[in-house]
Amino acid sequence: MNNMDKTSSSFPATRLIALAAAALLAGCALGPDYVGPPEAAPQAAHTRQFVRGGDTVTTTAPINQWWQALGDAELTSLIERALQANPNLGVARARLQQSRAGLALEQANAAPSVGASALAAHARLPPANLAALTGGSSSGNGSATSANLYSVGFDASWEIDLFGAHRRAVQAATATADAAQASLADVQVSLAAEVGNAYISLRDRQQRLALGRQAVQAQEQMLQLTDQRVQRGTASSLDQLRVQNQLDASRADLVPLQAERDAYLNQLATLLGQEPGTLDAELAATAPVPLPPQQVAVGDPVSLLRRRPDVRAAERTLAADTARIGQAEAARYPSLKLFGVIGLGGTHPSDLTRLDDFAAIGAPMLSWNFLDFGRARARVTQAERARDEAEMKYRQAVLEALRDAEDALSRMRYGRISVATLARTKVSADRALALARQRYQAGTGTLIEVLDTTRQQLTAQQNLLQAEANLTRSFVGIQKALGLGWSDQPG
Repeated sequence: MNNMDKTSSSFPATRLIALAAAALLAGCALGPDYVGPPEAAPQAAHTRQFVRGGDTVTTTAPINQWWQALGDAELTSLIERALQANPNLGVARARLQQSRAGLALEQANAAPSVGASALAAHARLPPANLAALTGGSSSGNGSATSANLYSVGFDASWEIDLFGAHRRAVQAATATADAAQASLADVQVSLAAEVGNAYISLRDRQQRLALGRQAVQAQEQMLQLTDQRVQRGTASSLDQLRVQNQLDASRADLVPLQAERDAYLNQLATLLGQEPGTLDAELAATAPVPLPPQQVAVGDPVSLLRRRPDVRAAERTLAADTARIGQAEAARYPSLKLFGVIGLGGTHPSDLTRLDDFAAIGAPMLSWNFLDFGRARARVTQAERARDEAEMKYRQAVLEALRDAEDALSRMRYGRISVATLARTKVSADRALALARQRYQAGTGTLIEVLDTTRQQLTAQQNLLQAEANLTRSFVGIQKALGLGWSDQPG
């Protein structure tokens, strides 16, 4: 129904009665009816495609369990275990249960309230001194008296929802529970992505550590060969010092990688709800970084906005705040309560069995705080501004969701180019190192050339590994931006 005119509380009583009767019969409620969220991204809704997608993505609907596309059984196991045992999920589930309990409470508030009472009392009264009360003389021979009282009764009350306050409260509580459900899904999305990124970083550090150890072994062999040449007089002590310095530098490069590897092991264990160190044995073996598929299914922006949990949570919050305006509006008008009491009583327990001798009271009560000096109007304004805030937050959530998706698509698009370029650089560095070693062994090259090309080849390998890890991380970023990885199972 349309909003009622926000007039002052001084309109005639006849109009108030007619308004209440119409609202009761029509089942309407004050305040605006929620008609859905505003259009926050008209261009995306019109084109139905991402701007930064490129030719590596398809509009095919993506799969929710995106990690299966990477083909890494260990990663799949870690994410599925995290989605069962992570403490943050427990927090989100508890909040969901709280919101559902709040909904049940609001639904119960709209129903009548029925109570029962029973009383058994014994009273002893002091002797009455009637003469003293009348100003005459008293013999003081009065005696104490006693009395018993027994009663049972039932009472009921029900507030008639004349202006829809209870209905709006139930609507707000329902939307709040839906928002809590969406927030739980959002935690699942973030958790799956966080586990994926930590796993990728772990495998990246393991690969770079293995590469660094290979470089150390090669340089140790180079140092031994240089020592032999120094002894034979075919190399100088300066050459020996240069090889030793490069070997020490390579060993030093391993230290921060080892610390980062341990940190990612600790992070994964914590994400799975376990103590740091519990996954060390399981993930000790070095494994490559899983690479994304050649084509990535992303769907379209409209589907993204419908699926992404944080956008749904913002939309449900907007719906809840819209309903609360009606609650505030209803508080400006009278409330009608129906009361009823029925009871039996007497001075003997047998009196409670006399069903034909009972007391009953039934009465309506109309209350109206018409002179509140603007407090009710201020609450309505406060609720309207809260709704406006929720609408702006929804618009911001939509724009940020689209930006996240476009950023991730752009990173993956250029990440593929970077991997291809660095792969060619590594091939060239491998050839240059092989040639420099051949020249040095043949005596036509210098040790400096070998050391320099070795450093370049190691850098090329490290850069390629890092680019591959970044490419897979961009794939994970796309899945998170698309709002994938959550389950709609009951919380």
